Amino acid sequence: MLTQVVSGRVYDYSHGIGGRAMMKPYGMAIGSGDIIYVSDRRYSSLAQIRAGGPILTHIKKIDLGNEAGEEELLIEFANTGTGEGELIWPSGMACDADDKLYIAEEWLNHIVVFGRGGDFLGTWGETGDSEGQLNRPSGINFDDAGDLYIVDSMNHRVQKFTADGVFLGAWGNKGIGAGQFNAPWGITIDVGGNVYVADCGNHRVQKFTRNGDFVLEFGRLGSQPGEFNHPSDVAVDPDGDIYVCDWGNSRIQAFDTEGTILTTFIGDAVQLAKWQQQFVDANEAEQRARRRVPSLEQEWRFALPMSVEFHSRKGWMMVADTQRGRLQVYAKLKDYIEPQFNL
Repeated sequence: MLTQVVSGRVYDYSHGIGGRAMMKPYGMAIGSGDIIYVSDRRYSSLAQIRAGGPILTHIKKIDLGNEAGEEELLIEFANTGTGEGELIWPSGMACDADDKLYIAEEWLNHIVVFGRGGDFLGTWGETGDSEGQLNRPSGINFDDAGDLYIVDSMNHRVQKFTADGVFLGAWGNKGIGAGQFNAPWGITIDVGGNVYVADCGNHRVQKFTRNGDFVLEFGRLGSQPGEFNHPSDVAVDPDGDIYVCDWGNSRIQAFDTEGTILTTFIGDAVQLAKWQQQFVDANEAEQRARRRVPSLEQEWRFALPMSVEFHSRKGWMMVADTQRGRLQVYAKLKDYIEPQFNL
């Protein structure tokens, strides 16, 4: 459904962004203006990394433009490797107020920092389970004070740091109770400073105050509306509506501020993204293959999406449709008027 009208809200599918320049989008970070950073995580196992192969750049800096076809790939940076400014398994990403990009390096257990031009600025963090140490860091996000919250996934907790890595606090441990986690993944912070965590292994989302006090939870294992299968990320828009990347069910679900289900998005990419279309146009065999299939509907849909962000300035809900090599963009419309077909 390209346009959904639900509970006083209107979501309109806009367009896709991606193609050969972005094979496996994994995480996103919204910069200033129309800038977004996307991690392209093509390796899926340590064996593939050790096997060698072409040098790949993991981070794409993209100017979104205002509508379909205006997107532009500006630069690529962060090669595969373990050296300075290199990445193996980039996970969550976030930009600070100065547009510096912070990346959680899941395999190397540290945070890597780049400037807005892709210049390497430094790393901090170390492996372990003590205060301030990390084990498979995933989602990260800044609050309005400039402090960084990190989902310390395999330590089953959330940790809070200054931007230069000074430990400020932590909460959570492994379990199923309120405030406990099982391999949590994505994280976001709303305009009021509340923290939302995609509690992946417990198939739920939990909400906390900025100090880690439990507020509410919603979700359970399943495929029905309001249920999850390993949720991987969460975003909140300025109205307080919550978007959950339901990874195992290949969908995004929207909830109100109390965790009540509003609607579900399954992907609506009825037209190829600009870079995807350019690839098809340049390959006659690809064109013929696409004309032979009984239906193209399957490619419209999400396939194991990893992350979701809400671009507040644009009013766009953006989904990293990982296995399809693209982002899908939905606009949350204001002042929507239904056409009068009976005139």
